[in-house]
Formats: sequence, C-alpha cells, structure tokens
Amino acid sequence: MKEEASPASPPAANLEFKAALLLALLLLLIAGAVVYLLYARGAFEESQQLVLMVDDSDGVAVGMNLTFSGFPIGRVRRIELTEDGVARIIIDVPREDARWLRESSVFTLTRGLLGNTALKAYSGILSDPPLADGAVRKVLVGDATAEIPRLVADMRELVSNLKALSAEDSSLSASLGNVRDLTEKLKGPRGALGMLLGNEADAKKLVTALDRTNALLARVDGLAAKADAQAFGPAGLVPEARAAIVQLNAALTDARTSLKKVDGILADAQVAAGNARDATADLATLRAEVDTSLRKVGRMIDEVNRRWPFARDPKLKLP
Repeated sequence: MKEEASPASPPAANLEFKAALLLALLLLLIAGAVVYLLYARGAFEESQQLVLMVDDSDGVAVGMNLTFSGFPIGRVRRIELTEDGVARIIIDVPREDARWLRESSVFTLTRGLLGNTALKAYSGILSDPPLADGAVRKVLVGDATAEIPRLVADMRELVSNLKALSAEDSSLSASLGNVRDLTEKLKGPRGALGMLLGNEADAKKLVTALDRTNALLARVDGLAAKADAQAFGPAGLVPEARAAIVQLNAALTDARTSLKKVDGILADAQVAAGNARDATADLATLRAEVDTSLRKVGRMIDEVNRRWPFARDPKLKLP
C-alpha cells in the first residue's frame, strides 16, 4: 500500500516586503552609525580654521589632536606642502574651544624619543584678543631625537677623556703615585714634619730648635713672674706710686684752698680799685666842667674889652 505524498507547504506571505524592510532597517542603522561618528568627530560643530606652519611635519597625521593644558581643543584636518617647501597643518578648532587661543598664543610640535608626536598650544595671557579665524602661526619644534647624535658625540668624547686619564703614563697616575709616596712619608717616624722637610736631618734640627724655644719661653715666664712681683707686690713700685699720688692729691687740695683765699683777696682789691676808678671819673668830669666855665669867663672878658674901647686898662682883674 502506497503512502500518500504530503502536500507542499504554501510560500510565506509578503516575503519580499519583509526582506525589503529588513534591508531598509539595516541601511538606516548604518546611516545612523555614520551620522553618529561624524557627530562624535565634530563634523556638525561650528569651528574655525587655524593654520600652523612648520618646516618638518614628520609625525603629524590627519586626525591628530591639538591640546591645551592636556585637553584636546582642535583636530588636524589636512596637511599640505607650500611652494616654499614648508608644511601647512590645517586644524579645525570648535568655536566653544577657540576661546583658549589668543593672539599671543604659542604653538609647539614636540617629538619624543619613542616616536610619539604632539601638537600643543600655550596661552599665557588669556586677556589678550582672541585668535582670528584662519590665523597663520609659526610652530616651535622640539625634537628630542635631534639631540641624540650630539649626545652620542659628547659621550664618545667623555669616554676618550676617561681613557686618557686612566692610562698608565697619564698625569692622574703620576699624581696618584706622588700621593702614595706622601702617604708612606706620613707613616714614617717624623710623620708630617718629615714629609714637609724632606729628610730626617732637617726634621731633627727643627725638633731641637723647638725644644730650645720651649726652654727659652719657660725662662721668660719666670722673669715675667718676678717682674710682676717687683711691680705689683706689696713692696713693689706700684704701691709706692699710689702712696705718692695720695700725698700729691693732699698737697693739691691745700693749694686749692689757698687759691680760693687769694681769689677772695683779689675780689676785694678789685672792688677797691673800682671805687677809685669811679672817683677818678668824677674828678675828670669836674675838671671838664671847670675848664668849660673858665673858657666862658674868658670869652666874656674878651667881649667886654671889645665893647669898652675907652678903658685905659683893658685887663680885667678877677677876684
């Protein structure tokens, strides 16, 4: 008995429509992702253009950030070469972040030893006018790898100098030999004294001279003690001089008292002399008045004689 064949399943309805809808959804997701990426990269932000000029743009790539205080404020959009052979780095800076760029801002391109390159902006005075759109600025380049050849040359020269210093016939080896000889002399019987004088005989002479000097100084100390006793002792010169000074002070006191008495006597004599001077002054005044009176009388007699012409005896006798 034959089995009956099962009937074929009918095709799904609207299959083409569903496929078209799925494809449209996929295209929509791709477009959204593209739009999101453009938005994330700042394609829809208002930005201004900054042009940086540099002689060598090695290490700079499109999409590299321009940083300020460690924060990205711009992105490299294009790198081109001018007719003069200078690289032009065109950077898009969002309007919101452009406030950190001023007319006095400085831009640097630094290259590290490991090949990492960074574009940095420095604005020391934020109160300066803002940087204009499309401004062109020169970039200061700081390449750490450029110092490596000079550093290697300096190291090579330093190693050569060290080899020359450490050679057997070098000045440093000779100096170390001299220091070794001096050390051996310091360990000798006379020590540093023998090293300074150079031989044992001179060192012995110096020691003998020092011993004699010490003996002489001991004698001088004894003489100084005796001189102190003679000068400052109880029967020395200083106590006698002190007693003589005391006597001299007493004599000066007596002389001062006598001088005070003489001053009194002289004051009395001065008073008497003043009285005599006053009397002499009065006598001089009286004499002047008498002379004046006599002159007046003489003039009167002359006038009388002139007006009395018939007088036989023209002389006038005064009583």
